[in-house]
Amino acid sequence: MPERVRVVAENRRARHEYFIEETLEAGIALTGTEVKSLRLGRASLQDSFAWVESGEVLLYNLHISPYEKGNRFNHDPKRVRRLLLHKAEIRRLIGKTRQRGYTLIPLKLYFNSRGLAKVELALAKGKKLHDRREDIARREAERQIQQSLRRRR
Repeated sequence: MPERVRVVAENRRARHEYFIEETLEAGIALTGTEVKSLRLGRASLQDSFAWVESGEVLLYNLHISPYEKGNRFNHDPKRVRRLLLHKAEIRRLIGKTRQRGYTLIPLKLYFNSRGLAKVELALAKGKKLHDRREDIARREAERQIQQSLRRRR
C-alpha cells in the first residue's frame, strides 16, 4: 500500500542555490491554528532555515498564514518553531553544521500518512555563482540532446 503524503509547501529554490548533501525527516511543534492553516495549504518555506541552539533544532522564517476563523489567540505567522528530532540526530547535526559552509534548509513541508506535520530538512552547502551557471549550462545541453534525439525519431 503506497504512503499517502500531502505536500503543503515546497522550497524549489533550495535545489538551485545549494548542494544537498543529505536529507532527513523531522516533526514540527505547532499550535492548533497553525495546523488548521497548514491543512488549507497556507504556508511558505521561502527564506526559511533551521539552526541548532542549546540542544534543540529551531526553524526560522517559516511563514504560516493566520487561520481565518481563529480568534485573538491566533498564532504569529513567522514565529520560531521547534523541530522534533532524536538526540543522536541533533548531536550529529551539530557536528555537521559546525563545519564551514553547511546549513540546514527545509525542502518540503507535508502531512505524512498518519496525518502528522513533517519537514524534510536538508544538510546543504551553498553554491557559488559559477556552480549555478554550470548547472544551467548542463541542463541546457541535456535539453538540446533530448530535442535532437526526438527529431531523429
